[in-house]
Amino acid sequence: MTLADLGWNPFFEDAFAPHKKAGLVPARLLRDNNLTCGALLGDGDEFDAVISGKLYHDAVTDAELPAVGDWVALDIKGDECVIRARLPRRTCLSRKAPGRSTEEQVIAANVDVVTVVTDAGPDFSERRMERYFAIIGRSGAKAVVLVNKSDLFSASENKAAANTLRALAPDADIHITSAEQGRSLKVLRQYLKKGVTVALIGSSGVGKSSIVNQLLGDEYQWTDEVNEVTGKGRHTTTARELMLLPTGGILIDNPGIREVHMWTDETTLRNRFTDIADLAALCRFHDCKHGADAGCAIRTALSEGRLDPARFDGFLKLDDEIEELRRSRSKRRMTVERIARREQRERAKRFADRRQHDYEPEPR
Repeated sequence: MTLADLGWNPFFEDAFAPHKKAGLVPARLLRDNNLTCGALLGDGDEFDAVISGKLYHDAVTDAELPAVGDWVALDIKGDECVIRARLPRRTCLSRKAPGRSTEEQVIAANVDVVTVVTDAGPDFSERRMERYFAIIGRSGAKAVVLVNKSDLFSASENKAAANTLRALAPDADIHITSAEQGRSLKVLRQYLKKGVTVALIGSSGVGKSSIVNQLLGDEYQWTDEVNEVTGKGRHTTTARELMLLPTGGILIDNPGIREVHMWTDETTLRNRFTDIADLAALCRFHDCKHGADAGCAIRTALSEGRLDPARFDGFLKLDDEIEELRRSRSKRRMTVERIARREQRERAKRFADRRQHDYEPEPR
């Protein structure tokens, strides 16, 4: 094994140069063990590493801390292994953290290909796939979709799902596959080359674990029979993990994603909905609200059937979600800055009080 097998390239080599002079060692993170991180060296040795206090302190958000797929600089002294730095990321697949949080949650770092696994049945959702394509587009990785479990659905159902996805994302590779029949394995191997990292994401029960087992050549992850009612397998991946495959390539498996919370910007969103953006450019007024405004090209396209109302509603929801996230982050930043200014004033006051006390003359 070499660093190149783990995805090392000149980009990371240049970024690591100052750490190399300091005597640190490059490693790639395999998993997050909560208190420690599994780190793999180029010679195949694996260490449980802790993140240094300085790295924690310097991180403005959790997203800046090392995550699965990151390259880090290790300080190894005997049995003690400390992560002193995280190298810059070439790509970063992330979403808004679930719940009311306004923080970014990193799903996987330095990924070349993001593969979404779905099916033509209960799991299929155009609106959710639009969200997947949006966060993948922002990440910088290539989008691939497996319409899996094709053996459970008719050829027409599988083809219709694939065609819908191709219309949503012409730049994505869409494949109809079946893990049960081995077709998923054949498709993925064309992307899993030496040094290439592929992230596998999707809902629970769409066959991700069966695909991982086939790639690894054994029952690495337990799976069960498909539920006859839901059409889903009963196994779910519980932890995010990077795996070096025996046939070459690197796979990052992820727990099932229930909700695809947006973490992107207006520019990326409009790049995913160029048809709507092009129509909006034809509106009579540049600030058209696409409602009662005269000369609205979008309203005309909707009435003439040239624009799918569900797609436009999905775009509006994503746009509102991104705007709400922007406002929440701005509000949080203002709150943090206000607290910081108050603490600075309090520190200055305490310092002034101490100085005054130190120079007060002693009573006679």
